[in-house]
Amino acid sequence: MAKTNLVIVESPAKARTIEKYLGKEYKVTASMGHLRDLPKSKLGVDIEHDFQPDYIPIKGREDTIAQLQSDAKKSKKIYLATDPDREGEAISWHLKELLGLSEEEANRVIFNEITKKVVTESIQHPRQINMDLVDAQQARRILDRIVGYKLSPLLWKKIRRGLSAGRVQSVTTRMVADREDEIRVFVPEEYWLMDAKLVCNDSKKSEFIAKLHSYNGKKIELKSEDDVKTVIDAVTDSPFIISNIKKGTRKNSPSAPFTTSTLQQEASRRLNMTPRRTMSIAQQLYEGVDISGEGTIGLITYMRTDSLRISEEAISAAKSFIESRYGKEYYPASSRRYKSKNNAQDAHEAIRPSNVYIVPEDIRKDLTSDQYRLYRLIWRRFVSSQMANAIYDTLVVDTESAGYLFRSSYSSMKFIGFAAVYDDGQEDGSEKLKKMPELMIGENVKLKELLPNQKFTQPPSRYTEDTLIKAMEEKGIGRPSTYAPTISTILDREYVVKENKFLRPTPLGEVVTGLMKERFPDIVDLEFTAHMEEDLDKIEEGSVRWQSVIEKFYSGFQKSLDEAEIALEGERIKVPDEVTDEICEKCGRNLVIKSGRFGRFLACPGYPECDFTKPLVIEMPGRCPKCGGRILKRTSKKGYTYYACEKGAECGFMTWDVPVKEECPECGQTMFKKSGRGYRKPFCINEKCPNFVPEEKRGYQKKKSASDDKNDLAADDEKKVSASNKKTSSKKSTGKSTEKK
Repeated sequence: MAKTNLVIVESPAKARTIEKYLGKEYKVTASMGHLRDLPKSKLGVDIEHDFQPDYIPIKGREDTIAQLQSDAKKSKKIYLATDPDREGEAISWHLKELLGLSEEEANRVIFNEITKKVVTESIQHPRQINMDLVDAQQARRILDRIVGYKLSPLLWKKIRRGLSAGRVQSVTTRMVADREDEIRVFVPEEYWLMDAKLVCNDSKKSEFIAKLHSYNGKKIELKSEDDVKTVIDAVTDSPFIISNIKKGTRKNSPSAPFTTSTLQQEASRRLNMTPRRTMSIAQQLYEGVDISGEGTIGLITYMRTDSLRISEEAISAAKSFIESRYGKEYYPASSRRYKSKNNAQDAHEAIRPSNVYIVPEDIRKDLTSDQYRLYRLIWRRFVSSQMANAIYDTLVVDTESAGYLFRSSYSSMKFIGFAAVYDDGQEDGSEKLKKMPELMIGENVKLKELLPNQKFTQPPSRYTEDTLIKAMEEKGIGRPSTYAPTISTILDREYVVKENKFLRPTPLGEVVTGLMKERFPDIVDLEFTAHMEEDLDKIEEGSVRWQSVIEKFYSGFQKSLDEAEIALEGERIKVPDEVTDEICEKCGRNLVIKSGRFGRFLACPGYPECDFTKPLVIEMPGRCPKCGGRILKRTSKKGYTYYACEKGAECGFMTWDVPVKEECPECGQTMFKKSGRGYRKPFCINEKCPNFVPEEKRGYQKKKSASDDKNDLAADDEKKVSASNKKTSSKKSTGKSTEKK
């Protein structure tokens, strides 16, 4: 007689964690992901018979399937506990088919977080497999298979072997290509800003800066030097009078806890992690990490979600933690609950720590560097999302002259609130509040200097990985689980390349996008793709049959495919070479970028007469401080990154510091910053410049131990809270003495 229950999850790490919680009555094993899929050698979808898929065991997974079937025969009950999303539901359904389980049997278990409480409770409440979720995943898989297997051969024949097209990847490539087109056609427009340096009492300490704001009550824009001259002529001999002084307070609310999209964006911006890396580390934190004295613990909730919902239990725990660690004034009058977007599936909670009392610094030694940094980011974002507002004192001073209003705006922190834990960089353009001169409405101040500043409008920036994910989310392209793999795909296919964090389409990407826009406009149409995602959501809700969604798409797609085959008969589309400034050392031609089995490289366009090639180098911003040549990013034999002049030994300039776009305001030479993640203040390395920063003062620090790091971070939080409390206390005290007077 069978003695154990069998629980099947996706990964071994997750299996180990869950088995520890469930005890000896349960055997927990891993399927290692999908076990059945469409065949690679053919389409695998019966177009003529309601798009029925032909699923087969994945090659190389036979031993796993046999072992699971053997374990299933020896078990009392079988639980399918794959990931709690569409794909996880589909994997459970495939397992049910492979193991011959009953359709009616309730054997599907969901773990939204891998904690003992959730695991033991969830195993007591299994449900039947949700076929609406399975059908939504099937529809996505079949749509992607049809597009990929029907379109890719056309791209092979007409452009280049090895290319691929995809329902989401093609429209994402188009977004990057369209942004590049916007940059190319952009025409800069001139505009001017004007500041006035004002002073009262003829004292340098009483100087303050005011920015030109409006004229006769209407917002003013200076578009030319003549506009600037008009203002200067009007105010030069006109008195400057303080017309309004407004003191107040401003409240900043914390950001919501993370969704998949916002986590990927923040991890890219703050931690310099790619979306793929972020999701890989988040998966580890979700599945479980070995913690000293505790065993394996799942540190965060499920990381594929578009919901901002937080459980009442988690809100209550956060309240207790915040009040005990920071003080009751750091918790708002009522608990915070965030509303998800209208198109959110809301299947899971927002991403949060499973146990808010597991402070990142306390488990630093048990985590890898990336696990620690990502867990700290998630933990701090969640804790701050439940905290009180940050409060700022504000001061606005309006000064008028000849009908022109100049405004000075300042702010200073009154109560740090949530910013004690997580500074989300909320800015309103105000300068930091400094000691202002005593001013009165109606008072005359002197104009010391007018400071006009010519500017030009800038083209839109190229996407970075985080801004592209944000745009995909806003436009409804893909879903949380698809953002990272989609961006990885277009980079791997070399439709897009990454240069200094920015994404740029390659000539290949632009040619493929051009063909798709001309012949398959629906595939690369943003609205069409977004509507398709909505249709997949409707399948999940059970309001639409999956076959009808595919049939509606396929009729138009097949027609476009047939027309393209006829129109492109006998035609081969050439991908233009990407010409560089690098010169061939053999024949003097400009080298071009080619792609090979090991990636992109530089080659002479004169092949086969000239066979010169060299590795592709990345050009950095700025110029060499020794000879004015280009600065190139290079890698040493041991894999370390450094920056050197393009002329090599002839010039001899080399540095570990990273060149930046900014030029030194004193000497005009390129500035550099300390290497490493996060923001680093640029510095000048020109020894003859007054702004020169010697090497020992550039911010390089002795490496700290894990315990030092933990103590410093904990002290940093305490220092922020202490400073805020001291300031608040001081202001309260001042207020009381004023009342007595």
